[in-house]
Amino acid sequence: MQTFFIADTHFGHANILRLCGRPFETVEEMDKTMTDLWNARVCPKDEVYVLGDFMFRAADRSPDDYLKGLNGKKHLVVGNHDKGWMKKTDLEKYFVSVEQIAEISLNGTRLILCHYPILEWNHFFSGAYHVYGHIHNKCDQDFFPLIASRPNMLNAGADINGFMPVTFEELKKNNDCFKERWAEDSGHPIPAVRQDPLPEE
Repeated sequence: MQTFFIADTHFGHANILRLCGRPFETVEEMDKTMTDLWNARVCPKDEVYVLGDFMFRAADRSPDDYLKGLNGKKHLVVGNHDKGWMKKTDLEKYFVSVEQIAEISLNGTRLILCHYPILEWNHFFSGAYHVYGHIHNKCDQDFFPLIASRPNMLNAGADINGFMPVTFEELKKNNDCFKERWAEDSGHPIPAVRQDPLPEE
């Protein structure tokens, strides 16, 4: 059994193609590609943490249409675009858990899961990781240099993870690559931020 992470799939959302520069001609192509990639990696017994914005403004398909076709034991960490579709399905039928924020342990490593990026999180000074979504592949916000400086902040967004659920190790690698490209393109070196332990930790 493996554990996977993904955020901001935005199934059914036609405008996301333009907003994030996704490499698909139509929303139908996007939905099919992401579904195929998901099921090629995820087995029915695998755990998948969906960190928000699963679908949005799908014109012709219900949440059930998408959810019943995706492998894995799914956990939902709610995002800002999830409230509408969540009212249209039986969440217990498709999700093992539904939370605003979650804390899990993966092979002895603590992970704090939230749709929104947090600049300091529980067990920050003890080496815990924060997995988030929400910002897609955008790196022009004034706070992004702070995100780039924190190696333990990992963006699970589909836009920087090949539009598929990824393992923790893949998540780390993809985020390192994304931050390095940002540094090269922007001409800003990635600042180093110390995470010295607090006295009580």
